[in-house]
Amino acid sequence: MTAKNSNCKIVDCTIRDGGLVNNWDFSIDFVQHLYQTLNDAGVDYMEIGYKNSPKLLKGADSAGPWRFLDDDFLRKVIPHKLNTKLSALVDIGRVDENDILPREESLLDLIRVACYIQDVEKALELVQVFHDRGYETTLNIMALSNVMENQLLEAFELIEASVVDVVYVVDSYGSLDPKDFEYLISKFKKHLPSKRLGVHTHNNMQLAFANTLTAVDNGVELLDASVYGMGRAAGNCPTELLVAHLKNTKYNVRPVLDMIERYMVPLREKEEWGYIIPYMITGMLDEHPRSAMALRESDDKDKVVDFYDKLTTPEVLHSK
Repeated sequence: MTAKNSNCKIVDCTIRDGGLVNNWDFSIDFVQHLYQTLNDAGVDYMEIGYKNSPKLLKGADSAGPWRFLDDDFLRKVIPHKLNTKLSALVDIGRVDENDILPREESLLDLIRVACYIQDVEKALELVQVFHDRGYETTLNIMALSNVMENQLLEAFELIEASVVDVVYVVDSYGSLDPKDFEYLISKFKKHLPSKRLGVHTHNNMQLAFANTLTAVDNGVELLDASVYGMGRAAGNCPTELLVAHLKNTKYNVRPVLDMIERYMVPLREKEEWGYIIPYMITGMLDEHPRSAMALRESDDKDKVVDFYDKLTTPEVLHSK
């Protein structure tokens, strides 16, 4: 075990990011089995969903319960807390801070705040609230590949002065490669000397695992992943690859393989995620996969040349 990856921690996002694939329609049995699996595998954190507030969310009534974790519900799902810590993500403007219990009354250990660069100040106000209630906190700035240098430097000053524990380098569009990650991590380290770092990758260009390993080599501590790669569109770095690869005696891949065999393979026959050409195209063009997701829902789902031409045409198309 190298000193470099001995302090790495895996954050499994299957329920939270994977929920974007199936509208958080996971059975309680599925989530309980996953929690047991991750614990047996030695995975450090399980992100069990979003902690957003249903009243601030469009379509909350049609989404599964993991879209806005209710504390009483969570206690029924996880009656006995194991070693694997529990995490939830919130979005700016979608969470009422009064819905977040003090940590000693909650099953959650870590609350992560996701935001775009223009909302860093608002995000850090939420981080302060959660920190004061006893939680570990992270700040996840999304769509970093679309952020201007000057915006980033301004944000860094606010972040370095804040109480946040971990700051994430997030590749929302799956468009970055290992060299990009090296560059970004060195920048984050330089401007955030007092902060630990995390990484969240997407697999549009089949680089999620490689980018995560680059992050490990550059001293990043928290590594996001999901079982069988299940996450929005092209999905994330597969948990099983990290568990198998990180030379750490506490990780054990066998329970994860059991989860995949029993639950993920049948689910993948019903729901689609992972490396698929339309997602490769949006990743290559450094844009949000929503157009590719819409294509995959349509009758033309495999007409990738036409899709590519539409996204790369220089002039605006006027329909006749």
